Amino acid sequence: MKKFLALAAIAATALPMAALAEYPEKPVEFVVPWPPGDLEDVLTRMIADEFQATYGVPAAVVNKPGGGGGPFPGAAEVAQAAPDGYTIGSFVTGVPLVGPQTGIPVLNPNPFEPVGLFLTYPFVIATSADAPYGSMEELAAYAQDNDVALGHFGSPLVPTQATFALAAELGFDYGSEAAFDALDCNTLASGDADVINTTLQLILPCLDQVNVLVSITGERISLIPDTRAIGEVAPDLDVALWNGLFVHKDTPADVREKIADVAERVMNSDSARELSAQTGALIYWKDAEASAAQIESDMATMATIAERNGQ
Repeated sequence: MKKFLALAAIAATALPMAALAEYPEKPVEFVVPWPPGDLEDVLTRMIADEFQATYGVPAAVVNKPGGGGGPFPGAAEVAQAAPDGYTIGSFVTGVPLVGPQTGIPVLNPNPFEPVGLFLTYPFVIATSADAPYGSMEELAAYAQDNDVALGHFGSPLVPTQATFALAAELGFDYGSEAAFDALDCNTLASGDADVINTTLQLILPCLDQVNVLVSITGERISLIPDTRAIGEVAPDLDVALWNGLFVHKDTPADVREKIADVAERVMNSDSARELSAQTGALIYWKDAEASAAQIESDMATMATIAERNGQ
C-alpha cells in the first residue's frame, strides 16, 4: 500500500511537469497564405530556418494560398489552430484590417495579435520616362484634359485603393483602370497602361527607362531616394502594404517572446540587408507594441482612403 501511494505521488508531481514542458517541443508551422517565392515567403523561410537552428525542432513554412479569397482562407486556418505558438501566421495588412469584414466567422472579431512586423513591400506608382509628366502633380494637371490608363494588381488591394485616393486628393480621375497579372517593364513599353501601381523589383530591370512618381511606403525607398513616399505628397494617405508575424490573441506571452527573438535576429542579419538592397523592400523589426500602434494608425488611414474613394 505504501509503495502504491509513493508511485501515485510521483505520478501526480510528474503530470504538472509534463504539462509545463518548455516551448517549443514539437514542429512549428509558419503559414504564408500566398504561393511561394515572393518577399514575405523568402523572409518567413529565413525565420523558420533560424527557429529550427535555435530551438532544435522542425520549423517549416506552409503555403496556403486562397486563390480568389486572397489570404483569408489561410488566415482562418491559423485562427482555428490551438493558441500555443505551433501555428504562426505570416500576414499582410489586409488580414487584421479587412479580415473581419470578409464574412468568415473565425476572423470576426479579429482573433490575431502581432508578434511583430518585418517587411514593407516596395509598391510604387510608375510611368515611362518619356511620359509628359514627371510628378504626381504634373500627372494630375495632364489628366484634366487627357485620358490616363492605370494598371494595378486588383482594386481591393491597399496599394490600389491608396492610388485611387491619391488621385482624388489631387483632383483627377484615371481615364480607365484595369487589373493585370503582371505589371512590369513590358506593360509600360507595350502601352497597355500609361501608369502602373506595381512593386519596385518588377521594374528594376528597366529602371533607367521608368519614372517612379511616388512610393506607397511609410518612408522613401533606398534604391530611389529622390522619390517621395505617399505621406509626403498627401499626409492623410500615409499607408503601406506590410507583412508581419501574427498569433492568436490567447497565445502565451513567453511563447510570443521566443518567436519574436528569432524573427528580430533574422531581420537584422546580413542576409536580410542584402535582400533589401537587391529589391528595394523595407526590411526591419517592429515589436508587438509598435506593430499594434501601426495597425491602429492604418485603420484610421484606411477609413480616410475609403472616404476619398467615396466608399
